[in-house]
Amino acid sequence: MAAAPANADAPTGEAYLSDLPWLNESNGYGPIERDASNGEAAAGDGRPITIGGVTYEKGIGMHATGALSVELAANCTAFSAFVGLDDEVTTGVGTARFEVYGDGTLLAQTAVLTGNDAPLELTADVSGIETLRIVAHEATNGKNYDHADWGDAKLTCADEEPEEPVVVEDWRIDGPKGSPLDAELTLDSAGRVALDVREGETTLVSAKRLGLVGSDGDFRSGLSYVGRVDERVKDRYTMTTGKEEQREYTHAESIFEFENADGGRFAIAVRLADDGVAYRYLIEGDGEHRVDDESGSWVLPADGSAWMQRSYAVNYEAEWMTTTASAANGTGSVGYPALFQQGERYVLLTESDVHGDYSGSHLSHGTGSLSYGVDLFEGRPVTSTGELSTPWRVAVIGGLEGIVESNLVDDLATPSRFDGEDADWIRPGVSSWSWLTDWNSPKDEARQRDFVDLSARMGWEYVLLDEGWDASWVPRTVRYAHTKGVDVLVWFHSRNLQTQEQRDEWLPKLASWGVSGIKVDFMDSDSQDIHRWYDQIAADTAKHHLMINFHGSSLPTGLQRTWPHVMAYESVRGAENGINPERSLIVPFTRNVVGSMDWTPVTFSRGNGNSSKAHEVAMAIVYESGWQHASDKPESYAAEPNAVPFLQNLPESWEETQLVSGTPGSDVVLARKAGDRWFVGGMRAGSGEPLELPLAEFGGRKLLVDLLTDDGANGSATVATTVEASSADVLTVPTATNGGFAAVVCPAKPHRESCLEPVEPGPAAQLSVEPADGQAAPGTTFEVTAAFTVADRDVRKVVLTPSVPEGWVVEGGEASAKRLAAGEVLEATWSVTVPADGATGTVELPITAEYRDGNRPFTASSQATVWVTPPPLDGTVYVSDLEWSQQSNGYGPIERDQSNGQAAGGDGRPIEIDDVTYAKGVGMHATGSLTTWLGGTCSAFDAVVGIDDEVLETPGESGVGSVRFQVFGDGVLLAETAVLTNDDAALPLTVDVTGVQRLQLVAHEATNGKNHDHADWADARVTCSAG
Repeated sequence: MAAAPANADAPTGEAYLSDLPWLNESNGYGPIERDASNGEAAAGDGRPITIGGVTYEKGIGMHATGALSVELAANCTAFSAFVGLDDEVTTGVGTARFEVYGDGTLLAQTAVLTGNDAPLELTADVSGIETLRIVAHEATNGKNYDHADWGDAKLTCADEEPEEPVVVEDWRIDGPKGSPLDAELTLDSAGRVALDVREGETTLVSAKRLGLVGSDGDFRSGLSYVGRVDERVKDRYTMTTGKEEQREYTHAESIFEFENADGGRFAIAVRLADDGVAYRYLIEGDGEHRVDDESGSWVLPADGSAWMQRSYAVNYEAEWMTTTASAANGTGSVGYPALFQQGERYVLLTESDVHGDYSGSHLSHGTGSLSYGVDLFEGRPVTSTGELSTPWRVAVIGGLEGIVESNLVDDLATPSRFDGEDADWIRPGVSSWSWLTDWNSPKDEARQRDFVDLSARMGWEYVLLDEGWDASWVPRTVRYAHTKGVDVLVWFHSRNLQTQEQRDEWLPKLASWGVSGIKVDFMDSDSQDIHRWYDQIAADTAKHHLMINFHGSSLPTGLQRTWPHVMAYESVRGAENGINPERSLIVPFTRNVVGSMDWTPVTFSRGNGNSSKAHEVAMAIVYESGWQHASDKPESYAAEPNAVPFLQNLPESWEETQLVSGTPGSDVVLARKAGDRWFVGGMRAGSGEPLELPLAEFGGRKLLVDLLTDDGANGSATVATTVEASSADVLTVPTATNGGFAAVVCPAKPHRESCLEPVEPGPAAQLSVEPADGQAAPGTTFEVTAAFTVADRDVRKVVLTPSVPEGWVVEGGEASAKRLAAGEVLEATWSVTVPADGATGTVELPITAEYRDGNRPFTASSQATVWVTPPPLDGTVYVSDLEWSQQSNGYGPIERDQSNGQAAGGDGRPIEIDDVTYAKGVGMHATGSLTTWLGGTCSAFDAVVGIDDEVLETPGESGVGSVRFQVFGDGVLLAETAVLTNDDAALPLTVDVTGVQRLQLVAHEATNGKNHDHADWADARVTCSAG
């Protein structure tokens, strides 16, 4: 019998870690350096390793938190290094903790070391260790300055290479009928499991050293085979989002059970599909299971082109790059998905079915290697109760069209929780969105109505109210939008929906307002806790029939199948970060393969150097998102009449997707089907060479094609044309630099002149309500009158209904009309009584008109707004102690008895102007405004105004503010200051408010923008007499 071959990768003799290949690496900033300290973002830019004045010729330079792994193959006995913070850091003091692991077990560690400490020798016994991992953790003061050195890091090993383990058992896995793929699972003489995936005789990808370690035991080596169970897994399901509405798949599943040397058992489930392979780990048992680490690595059989993010970012917003499988490094950590070319085939690595019983993971890579390890989030252990089933580790495999069209991530996910339930409230669609190009507008109710009107004109389903909306006017905006046939979405910071109590407060409230869904932002984590939160908020929003979109989020892993009301994820470096043409042409082949992608396209007003206007329109087709947020202003769209019909015709969802042609990072032509129409987007990065559009796949001998193309080389203008063609034709479409095109293809029919259908305007309904702005005292009765009309058509089944708060009394029922002719008015009047013990303040009384245009239901809503007057004011009363009927602020909320802080309420400091502190007052950020009720009983308003001292005293945020203060009484300007800055002393104000019902205080930004405009109304008070 021939001897087993030697393991050429195993270290021998005295071996420095900087001279060995690394299985994987990750670093806190830039790449890990060999024989140099950590430098900046580029490789090789460090200095000689120096700790406490001692310089080391050999070693490893990290930036905490950094880590790397080296294969020892049980051939070494000792590890040693001199560790500490590099002397190159002179502007601050770093802190780090150094750790050494062998096969996942902690072998040695230091206390926290700082930049003032001398080098410390760290040693570890590594006898019998297969894999060594060294880690430098950030410690007590964050990661800044944590340049962590491993001076003279080396191993003492045997002089001879150890024998390479040989395969002792193997099992073939056949794909489902018709699949081009098959696989082989192997067990080697060291008891390690591997998986090879092939097409014919060609291996396309392997998964080596499969296993995990945790509370149930070590299942990474020393395994023996127990048994195997095979089955065919088949399913059909319907999606509300994604590339394809109706889905069907058949997978070949094999579950292999193994036993370790201690008698513990675990299983590896392998799924083989037409479009790829996946594996996951299973451990039975009802108790708690802890997983400390997974040992599996994906291995490419050959080098080749690759497309991936430059690093792993928890919000998946790292930049994308074109590289090779071996050359890719970044910081050593790579976020999913990553695409690799293997000859004529491609492999996309990602994960599926991540839930709260596990964390997210990412890839780790060592420069020069073809191996990509699977690392848990921040290396943290995860725990699960009941049978353990890890997420699927997924390789989508096929030609480029097979990658782009694959549904494998969704196919592997947990099936829908909605089976058999009413899901009519789930509706994908297009939304206007103001934040990107009109970023201050979400706090402006009137401006948001402009975006409602934009959606109505364009036939879009939604408007998104982003950060800055105010609860006082969202219900009014919803009612206004419903009158226009538009539904409303609202933005939330995740911290305000983090707990069950917060969700129980907000979600029913939003539903009661008529909001259709929420965009939740800034999760910024892949931890087990955040994935548990994803499960919870998906269930909670479903209960209240609220759709959801995740921003600042983890990657989609199939949750859109499990919870079909999940409309999209951001998890991409999208339009918010500007346009990089190469990135724009990589993500259709990578990020958008795994789930809906909220890129926020169609931005005309930010210039067209990196994306022509036709290219921007094409993005709305090429990029799939359950909610497609069109990110420009109404005025920008009105200025592009050629583009408007294409944007008006964007469907809610897609029935089918086909990649027509493309090269990652260079060009794409992609088609999506809705009804009998195919929508085609073409995009190019770089020089304006033509793109081809073959029509053979679109059916029918005679076709119509509507085209929106670039007009000229710079992409600043478009041309719209309609051509007649046949399925045998191939259209050659010219493009600008970074240009593109949009097309709609449909069968030619009699009387059909275009595939673009006119937007059917909604009924011109108007509902007026009085009083629009009234007042009433507790215990009094007043009248509410409503008048409803539709100017442009007859409608039927009209019903007018008032709504009042609990405890209020309304006399008079609903008003109705079986038929209302165009222009005819339906009027109604109700008597409304305010309870004697009712709460004071602003109360809105919604009036709703429900009606039908043909068989289609519509709703128009408006409201009577009533100020329930408080008791008369008497004596000296501080404005910070009064109710405010209106408030708006330049940043965060207006503060009571504090200066303006950050985004949250109550985070300001004591009011201080010119070194004088005031216990009472109002803290605004210009432009800020509040209105309060005086009721005609007050004679004077007094305050001391100025810019708060905090803007000069907050590190990193200091600057000079400039504000103009104004006082209004019942809408009339009573007093105003000149422009005040930090250089001005506090200014006393005394204003006559005799007879004033409503007092308004306004702080305007002035000469240098809004930054630092923390405007104080110190000791703001009114003098009143109730007698």
